[in-house]
Amino acid sequence: MRIATLALLTSVLVSPALAADLDYGVLRGADDDYVAPAPLVDWSGFYVGGHGGYSSAALGFNNAFQSIVANALRYTAAENEMNASRFLTARGTHSNGASYGVFAGVNYQFEDVVVGLEADYTYFGKSGSTFDEIGRVSTTKDGFLNTVYLAGEASTKIQDYGTVRGRLGYAFDNILPFITGGMALGRATVSDTVAVQNYGYDNAAYTANQTGSTKSFINHFGYSNFLQSDPPGSTPAPPIVYGATKKVTVVGLAVGGGIEYAITSNFLLRGEYQYVLFNDFQGHKAELNTVRGGAAIKF
Repeated sequence: MRIATLALLTSVLVSPALAADLDYGVLRGADDDYVAPAPLVDWSGFYVGGHGGYSSAALGFNNAFQSIVANALRYTAAENEMNASRFLTARGTHSNGASYGVFAGVNYQFEDVVVGLEADYTYFGKSGSTFDEIGRVSTTKDGFLNTVYLAGEASTKIQDYGTVRGRLGYAFDNILPFITGGMALGRATVSDTVAVQNYGYDNAAYTANQTGSTKSFINHFGYSNFLQSDPPGSTPAPPIVYGATKKVTVVGLAVGGGIEYAITSNFLLRGEYQYVLFNDFQGHKAELNTVRGGAAIKF
């Protein structure tokens, strides 16, 4: 009886102690004192960095030559009858190459959503050009054999540009996919020139002189050396070059997207695509597609 009594008392005293050592938290209800783990990376803060990549610029020239020729040949049969200003065609072209620059911005994180504002500067320094030339001969209403020769060249150089864009992303711990959109401002150099040569002579008088005994004076224009006896063998005056080269400020839109990876809370890597479309400037067009990588320090 004493042994049985001791065994019973031992089991009663030991059982609560053992039960106290066991943690069945999964079976308990919500704990008001529970604190969620902190995120691995806090994306909020100011950051600065640099980027480099490859840009492709599509350059257009609209009717870059038309107004130059129309102005140079105004009040002439070459323009009024032959429509010389429509002879040349300015075809679009592409320019490709490396681009690089810097960027800075600020992020605000709301749970997993990250919003921010970013500005960047990109140096490109590439240019593209188009060239066309044509010559036409026509007998106009005044009886002149009218010759027009045109050689036009247009070029655009995108020196550099900057953008200011809003950012929206969704954080997966240390990975942040994002999209951006905003405005772009850049510097460009545009050049439009046309070499214009227009000369002619009174073909009716020249033709009559071939059969008649009395030789008429052959009116002419645009020659440096005109031979009354042999107009086709005369020397036309050299072409006159019209046009100008200008530096302009260009504005447009910028959109893009990419992904950022936080190696640490303060060191970020990114890959990004950016598209910039500039408004028409001086009859020129430009749009840039850029793929680039970058690194930044977050404060």
